[in-house]
Amino acid sequence: MKRVKRLATKHEQILKHIDGLPVGEKISVRQIAKALNVSEGTAYRAIKEAENQGYVSSIERVGTIRIEKKKKENIEKLTFAEVVNIVDGQVLGGKTGLHKTLNKFVIGAMKLDAMMRYTGAGNLLIVGNRTQAHEHALKAGAAVLITGGFDTEEPVKRLADELEMPVISTSYDTFTVATMINRAIYDQLIKKEILLVEDILTPVQETTFLTVGDRVQTWHELNQESGHSRFPVVDDNMKVQGMVTSKDIIGQEEMTLIDKVMTKNPMTVGDKMSVASSAHMMVWEGIELIPVVNDSHILKGIVSRQDVLKALQMSQRQPQVGETIDDTITSQLVMTSNRGKGEEVYNYGVTPQMTNYLGTISSGVFTTLVTDSANRALRSYKRGDLVVENMTIYFIKPVQIDSTLEIHPRVLDVGRKFGKVDVEVFNQGKLVGKAMLTCQLLDRS
Repeated sequence: MKRVKRLATKHEQILKHIDGLPVGEKISVRQIAKALNVSEGTAYRAIKEAENQGYVSSIERVGTIRIEKKKKENIEKLTFAEVVNIVDGQVLGGKTGLHKTLNKFVIGAMKLDAMMRYTGAGNLLIVGNRTQAHEHALKAGAAVLITGGFDTEEPVKRLADELEMPVISTSYDTFTVATMINRAIYDQLIKKEILLVEDILTPVQETTFLTVGDRVQTWHELNQESGHSRFPVVDDNMKVQGMVTSKDIIGQEEMTLIDKVMTKNPMTVGDKMSVASSAHMMVWEGIELIPVVNDSHILKGIVSRQDVLKALQMSQRQPQVGETIDDTITSQLVMTSNRGKGEEVYNYGVTPQMTNYLGTISSGVFTTLVTDSANRALRSYKRGDLVVENMTIYFIKPVQIDSTLEIHPRVLDVGRKFGKVDVEVFNQGKLVGKAMLTCQLLDRS
């Protein structure tokens, strides 16, 4: 294994400093700049990066605080700081508890005794201007979200500060607030399903790489040790400068510098890129291994084509948690007959939800339908994952609410890497739309 010793940049030093701060600590640009002797601009950029990474949160009228970084498996839980941002809230008391996570919310639309039976530690009680309920909830270990823009009494605010449980006020009504929080949790559940490169990468500590100062001889040594032939090339600051493969090495002298034979400015991916996007890039460009970098182009690890395709296969077998609009549309696409390989016929009923302001089928819904039917037709030829590369759609006649569409996908050509599908859409026997799609086929090998 080849590793390079280097000094951490100021940006990295600040991130490490913030990461070491106690959860709940208030952070300011001036304070960080003074503590680490850096400019306020450098401090600001690092704080924003920490916020992007999910262990810092900025709240209007409160400031920036250190919060606990959520693990992926607990992403469906929100911190009270996130609730403040979701409901445009104002923190009346208990600011030091904003970093805490709520495990459920309770709507206080009942008598006090009944309300308290449902309210426990770590809960969020959503209630109007019922001061007694605010006090009882705090004593039970719950935070309070007061709707309708109401305030609370000073003793309640002092109790919130003492118990470090937030009391938040919002101008929205109870129903709207509950809907907003539910939507936020649901959106995060959908995000939870999307595999990112950071979920599958081989981290830099376990990665074999070369430096620009190494020679061809070192490539041969690493090739013997690891059995691999493709390596990223970095400089002394761990920034990716190139990629080197066995093709670059053939016929080269042992003492030739690596930076003379490597492919410069190679394609890279960020750790927050979706696995599906990286698969598309790697298949399209014929790349077997790609470096993963951060915003400063510093090597964070590597991802192989095999890693990407294996992850895509695994994600297809996972249970569905949140449902996207595409999921809603395609779940109603039903196969009614099978005329042969790649020539199935599908039916779809146009519901009011799937129409535009004119009462005709939305172009986005129509696109999803032809795409999904084409994918299903191609899968009868080849198992694996598909990416639409090109699509041409013709809208011939408008389709009204409550119409039943008959969709005929027909595979025109299928090869090892690409497939072409023609899709015709009928309503009451009349052609209403056509589409031609070219798809990439992602091999599972």
